[in-house]
Amino acid sequence: MHELRLLCPEGRVEEVSDALEALDALSISVEDADAQTPAEQALFGEPGMPPPKEGWQRSLVIALFAEKSQAHEAAQLLAPQDFFEGCRLVAIVHVPEQDWVRLTQSQFEPVEITPTFWIVPSWHEPPAQAREVIRLDPGLAFGTGTHPTTRMCLRWIARNPPRDQRVLDYGCGSGILAIGAARFGAASVDAVDIDPAAVQSTEANAQSNHVQLRPGLPDRASGKYDTVLANILASPLKVLAPLLCGHVAPGGALVLAGILARQSDELKEAYAPYLQLEVADDEDGWILMTARQAP
Repeated sequence: MHELRLLCPEGRVEEVSDALEALDALSISVEDADAQTPAEQALFGEPGMPPPKEGWQRSLVIALFAEKSQAHEAAQLLAPQDFFEGCRLVAIVHVPEQDWVRLTQSQFEPVEITPTFWIVPSWHEPPAQAREVIRLDPGLAFGTGTHPTTRMCLRWIARNPPRDQRVLDYGCGSGILAIGAARFGAASVDAVDIDPAAVQSTEANAQSNHVQLRPGLPDRASGKYDTVLANILASPLKVLAPLLCGHVAPGGALVLAGILARQSDELKEAYAPYLQLEVADDEDGWILMTARQAP
């Protein structure tokens, strides 16, 4: 394997990356060329949302090729292109062979939700103190238990077991919250998402954890539920306020996550015509908000 490393201004990153993809690069990544220097810049977006910009003012574009000759050919083909103006070749570097599967797996450890409730990748043994375990491997859909919003939702489920309840997980992602609800005694769980890949991921994860769910697109959700879970982001949660509240049964609970602490007031305002939201948990700048429908 060989890496082709190019230095590009921010405005050229997207075109250069597209060209490298067309030249059959195995992977393409973009880094801050000024990282670890006083000129380093933060560049990030909220979970599940694209970053605010394609790259940094001085971006290092790194393309991986199977052969050194392919990397050289790509550099030669890019150099005369108009969109390569302002860019330059930094290096072509040999990448030692590694066990990429084992390297990737080593980055994911069991995640503690409570002292007795853990999320455990398939290649790990559960901790000795684990009494309840969800087996979940990193995949395409959001929700592996590593993000504070997911952990807070699962903690709430563990502390408020939905035994014999009808539960809705709206925006299910990997299905982790739906699986958690099933593990803690829910009688039935509908898990819905607008992304078909998330529905497939939820189906596969439910099978791996030996629980029964009803995954599907949003039109699968129907009627009233004793518990409604939605770990999305603040903006869609505000839009969904009447829909989500309409699914909460009398005496039922609404549990919302994907909300930054500074967004609590706007969520309370959006839901005020339907339910009274309160902050139930917080972690690393994120909050969990809950409400209960009148009996």
